Amino acid sequence: MSRMVQCVVLKREAPGLERVPYPGELGRRIYESVSREGWARWLAHQTMLINEYRLTPIEPKARKFLETEMEKFFFGAGSQAPEGYQPPKAGS
Repeated sequence: MSRMVQCVVLKREAPGLERVPYPGELGRRIYESVSREGWARWLAHQTMLINEYRLTPIEPKARKFLETEMEKFFFGAGSQAPEGYQPPKAGS
């Protein structure tokens, strides 16, 4: 049976992650209060940030930026798309 969490993204109870997804205190907080679906939403948002800002995730500055955005996405006011960002149209 799946571990259930009160997801901070979905605002309802949902199946939790199987393991801590990120190191440290932030990873523990995510494990305890983000569902699998909530994590998948972050991964899609993170991919958009990496692509739009042309980040190289192995660079320390990019990693710090993504960690800050992750914190905001889950526990803050939310992570915003870059100004002027237009999501891809369906079928593109």
